Amino acid sequence: MITSQQQQAVDAAITSRRSIRAYLPTPVAREDVEAILEVAARAPSGTNTQPWKVYVLTGEAKERVSSAILAAYTDPQQSKEHTEEYTYYPREWVSPFVDRRRKVGWDLYALLGLTRENKAGMAAQHGRNYRFFDAPVGLIFTIDRVMEQGSWLDYGMFLQNIMVAARGRGLDTCPQAAFIQFHRIVGEQLGLPANEMLVCGMALGWADPDKVENSLATEREPVSSFVRFVE
Repeated sequence: MITSQQQQAVDAAITSRRSIRAYLPTPVAREDVEAILEVAARAPSGTNTQPWKVYVLTGEAKERVSSAILAAYTDPQQSKEHTEEYTYYPREWVSPFVDRRRKVGWDLYALLGLTRENKAGMAAQHGRNYRFFDAPVGLIFTIDRVMEQGSWLDYGMFLQNIMVAARGRGLDTCPQAAFIQFHRIVGEQLGLPANEMLVCGMALGWADPDKVENSLATEREPVSSFVRFVE
């Protein structure tokens, strides 16, 4: 039996989750990371296939991966040589999705004082992804190439579990599709076997309350706009 207090705690962990883009240098204990991943692994997966694999980066290892990616990202010629291995976003943007995408982007840039003309500033902000926004822990997720679309659905539930379990411990996260452009560099740095495909990255740590970008609160559609009850 779930009590009202427990329900509220679960709801609070879900609704307080936000993509945090600036972190304190405070370390996250290894046992806390392990506990979060142990809880997250209870995510459902078709016939219990459990398609996830996680690389936890801290210290010099995280810095090494970040530096290698940033060296390519900041070099226009090198950057063009790196392309996504799978298509995360639509090939053709239509409303309302493109409108939501634009709004959250400009809302973030407005908080940071970045105008449309400041391409260098926007590029630098995007580049902060590759340092995991200075979080003390960076997570890299991979999946076996034999797995199909259903396993990617399972993977999403696993990722959500990580973010909610982190919130339950007062920690914050930012899931990051930005890493998929540089999957070859990630693979080289981590020695990924050929059968493993990069899914995404994620920052994990303690939010810096003094950073303005962390005040961004994205809007959500009301239930009535995306749900139809059929009786």
